[in-house]
Amino acid sequence: MGLSAEQLRASLDALAVIEPRFAKALAQAGYPEPRGRDTGYPTLLRTIVGQQISFKAADSVWLKVAAAVGEITDPAAMVLMTDEELRAAGLSRQKIGYCRSLAELIVAGELDLENLPEDDEEAIAKLTAVKGIGRWSAEVYLLFAEGRADIWPAGDLAVQESVGRILGHNTRPTEKTVREVAKNWRPHRGAAAVFAWHHYKIPVI
Repeated sequence: MGLSAEQLRASLDALAVIEPRFAKALAQAGYPEPRGRDTGYPTLLRTIVGQQISFKAADSVWLKVAAAVGEITDPAAMVLMTDEELRAAGLSRQKIGYCRSLAELIVAGELDLENLPEDDEEAIAKLTAVKGIGRWSAEVYLLFAEGRADIWPAGDLAVQESVGRILGHNTRPTEKTVREVAKNWRPHRGAAAVFAWHHYKIPVI
C-alpha cells in the first residue's frame, strides 16, 4: 500500500514550509513516486529472504523458495518444510531460522499482521519479536506496506546521508542527530523518509 501520491505531496509541501532547506531540495529533486508493498506474511518473508544480498540475487532466491514451498502465502507451508529443502532453495541456516520464526509466530497466533497495534512503537515491538526482523525492517514494512505516515527510519544510512546533504552537513549525521532534527517534521516523517531515498537515488523496495 504505502503512502499515496496525494499523501506524499501534501506532507512534503508541509515539510517545505517547516524547513526551507527541504523546500530547496524538493525543488531540485521533485516529488518521489509512491512506492508500496502488500500487507501480510509474504512481504515480511521476502524481506528476510532478501537481507544482505543484492536485489537481483534476492529475486532469484525468492523464486526458488516460492517454488520449493509451493503455498508461499501460507505460513503453515513454511513450517512444514525441512531445513534440507530450504537450504536447497538457497537459504542460509540463519535465514531458515528467521523464516521459521516468522511463520511459527503467525501460525501460533502470536503475530497478527492484519491487526498490528495502532501505536507505531508497539507495532515495531511486535514485528521485532520475529528473529531476523530488526527495527529497520519493521519500519520499512510499516511505511511501505501499511502506509504509516510518521515512520522515521533514522538508522538507515542513506536517510542519514540524504538528510545531511539537505541540511548542509559536511559529514553524514548520526542516527541520534537525524532523529533529533526530524522531531519538528512530525507527523510527516514517513514522507520525509521516502523523499530522502528519492533524493539519495537508492531503491529501498
